Amino acid sequence: MDTKELLKKVRKIEIKTRRLSDHVFGGEYHSTFKGRGMTFSEVRQYTYGDDVRAIDWNVTARYNEPYVKVFEEERELTMMLMVDVSGSELFGTANRFKKEVLTEISATLSFSAMQNNDKVGLILFSDEVELFIPPKKGRSHILRIIRELIEFEPKSKKTDLSEALRFLSSVIKKKAITFILSDFMTDDYQQTLRIVGRKHDVTGIRIYDKREEEIPNIGMVRMEDAETGELMLVNTQSKSVRKAYTKYYNDRKHYYKNTFTKSGCGVLSCRVDESYVKKLLGYFKQRG
Repeated sequence: MDTKELLKKVRKIEIKTRRLSDHVFGGEYHSTFKGRGMTFSEVRQYTYGDDVRAIDWNVTARYNEPYVKVFEEERELTMMLMVDVSGSELFGTANRFKKEVLTEISATLSFSAMQNNDKVGLILFSDEVELFIPPKKGRSHILRIIRELIEFEPKSKKTDLSEALRFLSSVIKKKAITFILSDFMTDDYQQTLRIVGRKHDVTGIRIYDKREEEIPNIGMVRMEDAETGELMLVNTQSKSVRKAYTKYYNDRKHYYKNTFTKSGCGVLSCRVDESYVKKLLGYFKQRG
């Protein structure tokens, strides 16, 4: 992709997702993800309805009338986006790839964080950490993240979520709002997620295509495994073949949901042809 085309794509995504974050998600994001705590701001005279526990007794004694302490929310947070760039993200049948949806959701969340003056960082992962952008603030930083999401070429097509979670733990020391965007067609990350879930506020966003849920009966078909590149001849007329695939798919879907829920993490699933706006808003409202 040449630079001109890339900038055009980045701008298009910015216009669409920034409008969403400005009008829809900014407030929801703010109320869902509270700051780290309250910091003292000032004292003022007591007015009817104030919490008596907030009375500053020293100032009250000095001026012989009640004064209360005013606190402000310590708002600045860090948001980490962990995005799966393995081969299976290039699948799509409803006029868009899973990768495109992952990019738009990531951009929307990034602009929502920016609007609330939070830092945003990015981890792109396959079966290794392919790219790490440390958390920073500002529009140019968000545009860099969008650029990487559009044009980054991973070295590997495989997936290992555990490896990415271990990396997150080692580089982000303070609690972060963490969104993991993937199709989660992998397993064996239960233990690592449980550890990460204790430290960070984690949400998994599963992006999938309806055509992945089952294999249609269309005879002998040559298929390629998106993550290994292996070519195989598959007899889709065979009931047992179709049944085995559906079981494989459902097992991973249930593993994702159960593992995230048991680890105290948020879960959200969105099909590529569904409105991710409605899904995200519903999730924010349910949490807020």
